[in-house]
Amino acid sequence: MTFEAQRTALLGLHWQVNVIKPEGFFGPMLAEPVASSGVVDRAVAFHQAISEIGIPLVFTRFTIPEDEGLLVRNTGFMSAVGAAQSAFRPGSAGCQVIPEMADLAAQQHISDNQKLSGLAGSALPQWLKEQGVDTLLITGVATNLTVEQTARHGTDLGFTVHVVADCVAAADHSVHEGSLANLELVTAGSLTSVSLLESLRAS
Repeated sequence: MTFEAQRTALLGLHWQVNVIKPEGFFGPMLAEPVASSGVVDRAVAFHQAISEIGIPLVFTRFTIPEDEGLLVRNTGFMSAVGAAQSAFRPGSAGCQVIPEMADLAAQQHISDNQKLSGLAGSALPQWLKEQGVDTLLITGVATNLTVEQTARHGTDLGFTVHVVADCVAAADHSVHEGSLANLELVTAGSLTSVSLLESLRAS
């Protein structure tokens, strides 16, 4: 498989304190399985390598501004975060990109929204198209939530989407594996960080 680096971007989904760290809003559910999976270290290394190749990175954050933005309480998930919206203010500690990725994120593009898909409710799809991007690589947490939703959405928007299988994680490994299996059918397929880097460096 070959890639054109100049037409590729990486979406780093929800690498924020509220999702990854024990003190975050979703910490009780996600922090331990994320830590035990080793996904943060793998994703940090992959993000850095992608940046060195010259591929743009976009870090998405789930945030809720004072006016609630485009938040719609139409699911249990959205109702829960809406009820705790002070923890999701853009400037809150929980919405910051995790320390392991903060320096790199500060040099890249950050996109905030109030949707489960990182491509919904913002100008990000148009921005990507203006950069000439037609291929998306996806990392993030959780596999069965923002990763799967974004991958399906991106495919419907016309992007070629690959989830980076060893740079995503979920609260339960069997759910993670089931989500990746689903995405094999509805995206261009999952790939490992090693195989992607080999292809990109050869392009």
